[in-house]
Amino acid sequence: MIPNDSATLQHFDPRAKLILVLSISSLAVAFNHPIVLLPLSAVTFLAARFFGVQILRAMSSIRRLLWVFVAMGMIQSVFTPGGEAVLAVGGISLVSTVGLVRGVSIILRIVVIVVSAAIMTTANPRDIVQGLSQWRIPYEITFMVAVVLRFLPLMREEAEDTLTALQLRGVRLETLPLRTKIRIYRHLLYPLIANVLSRAEKMSISVEMRGFRAYPQRTSHRNLVFSPRDYGVIATSILIVMGVLLPYYWNWLPTS
Repeated sequence: MIPNDSATLQHFDPRAKLILVLSISSLAVAFNHPIVLLPLSAVTFLAARFFGVQILRAMSSIRRLLWVFVAMGMIQSVFTPGGEAVLAVGGISLVSTVGLVRGVSIILRIVVIVVSAAIMTTANPRDIVQGLSQWRIPYEITFMVAVVLRFLPLMREEAEDTLTALQLRGVRLETLPLRTKIRIYRHLLYPLIANVLSRAEKMSISVEMRGFRAYPQRTSHRNLVFSPRDYGVIATSILIVMGVLLPYYWNWLPTS
């Protein structure tokens, strides 16, 4: 049964989610064939749905770059020899069967990585930092992870607010030529970078005043413990990896 309570979803240890995400994304990078990537994408969507990921929102970021993926697929099709010609002009094969498979594989790989990474957005950033610390990862690295998780959504919201303000003033970016869009985005980038640097400066002063790195070790009142459901997620991750590696070891699956 898929849990719908957000409080229940928070009870999953972020380390279990991280193991699942690393397992799925590693398989997506290691294998480059639709025979592997299609079932893996289905498993990824099921896992994302289980953890309450807003799949449509995650896919919207991919939809904006759909033309880039299509272009990458076409480039793979043109420059990958072999197979039968699907589309040819003047005797020159533009799209071959092998190239088409490569192009589809690239799109599926990106979808799997993006959707699986969205699973980590359902975890509490504080728990992620605590989980990494309990894995003996240096606190400086966990602190950088916490900063990224905290400030990337803020930067995105600021960029969206700026674009909304432009639209309210009658500027329709979709109707402007490409050169004008680049010039507008360049002018919008300057205040965004300045705001980020200002935030970073204030944060550095704040952490120094609070004694950051004053002691070689840190203590925390939070302590994450794996629950049976977390072990279930880890076991599922192992089954997914073994379900792909064993058929490959027996030469049942192609890598590319």
